[in-house]
Amino acid sequence: MTQPGYDFDTLPGRSHSGAAKFADMRRRNPDVPPGIVPFSVADMELRTAPEIVDGLREFVDSDVLGYADSSREYDEAVAGWLRRRHGWEIDPDWNVVYQGVVPALFAAVGAYTEPGDGVALMPPVYRPFFSAVQTLGRRVVEVPLIGEGGTYRMDLDLFRRKTAEKDVKLVLLCSPHNPVSRVWSAEELRAFGRIARENAVLVVSDEIHFDIVMPGRGHVVFPTLDPDFAGNCVVCTAPSKTFNLAGLQASNIVIPDARLRERFVAVKREAGLRSLGALAYHATRIAYTRGEAWLEALLGHVAGNERLVRNFFAQRFPEVKITPLEGTYLLWLDFRAWNMGGKELEAFMERQALLFFGEGYAFGTGGAGFERLNLACPSRTLIQALERLLAARENRDRLPRRAEGGVQA
Repeated sequence: MTQPGYDFDTLPGRSHSGAAKFADMRRRNPDVPPGIVPFSVADMELRTAPEIVDGLREFVDSDVLGYADSSREYDEAVAGWLRRRHGWEIDPDWNVVYQGVVPALFAAVGAYTEPGDGVALMPPVYRPFFSAVQTLGRRVVEVPLIGEGGTYRMDLDLFRRKTAEKDVKLVLLCSPHNPVSRVWSAEELRAFGRIARENAVLVVSDEIHFDIVMPGRGHVVFPTLDPDFAGNCVVCTAPSKTFNLAGLQASNIVIPDARLRERFVAVKREAGLRSLGALAYHATRIAYTRGEAWLEALLGHVAGNERLVRNFFAQRFPEVKITPLEGTYLLWLDFRAWNMGGKELEAFMERQALLFFGEGYAFGTGGAGFERLNLACPSRTLIQALERLLAARENRDRLPRRAEGGVQA
């Protein structure tokens, strides 16, 4: 699966580096042996793009890690990326740097709603969406996705009815959608945006995965569809998923409307936040000016890993259905045919198969019985995990193998 010029085969040594996903794995199973890699948290088990490593090394060798601020070069890098990759021409003044997309979601809910207001979500969806609403004393208004034909679509009729309620003020859109990996079409987003506009519901669009789109798919940045949408949205972007820079906590929150932007900046100021760390600015600038070749190679690697997993389940466990991977590097697997409850499935995976996924039930309505698998890792790491799953299931059921041999890459 290695792409020319880039190393996607080497597994970084993160087990005892303070990586959050490994610490969580040990909390979930203190007896996990050495060498096990979790597939839960959405960061990559791949080496950082060498362009970024070399650029940061050059910066550290020649500069100091003092207070930093945005610069013309940074603004141009962000704007250039959005223009080249997404066809979105922005004014640098629209961009508010923030310490990560999840904190920005909390800030947006706090800026644009009041305690008791309703905030619409489309589960199964990224767990912090619920946290941002509930922690701030707002009310979750669920508009569950419709699963049909092995994939998902928005329930636009229900969305219209729910957002017509007078206290529903905001909707958190996940685009591409985590965990079901949908890349919403322009037609879907137009219909969604019109309803939001008609019902005076502000759209906060989390587009953190917008660069991770599989061949044949095209991501559409929500406000590019209609000038009215641009005046009724906050778009959350970041280099973190694209280039595995989550630890630097850098995000670019693009808010075209001046009034909405002023309210968001006020909440940021009230929280005592100002600028990013020096490395966050420089890593983002380097990624957005030198990182496109690495990204293209990464997308090919992720697509190859998807094929590997899909072939394995087709051969060994065809009853396990896999949602098509349109965007993100997160694969959504339906284990409901195994007839295990959510906690039973989790215990089987963690104790018998030594597999640590994003548990489907944690994503809310419609998630029970599913697992979310992170594909951003060396192919060999995936093969080892699938071999553990095969052995654990055979041991549990005392059934012969469905085919001869191991997992095929």
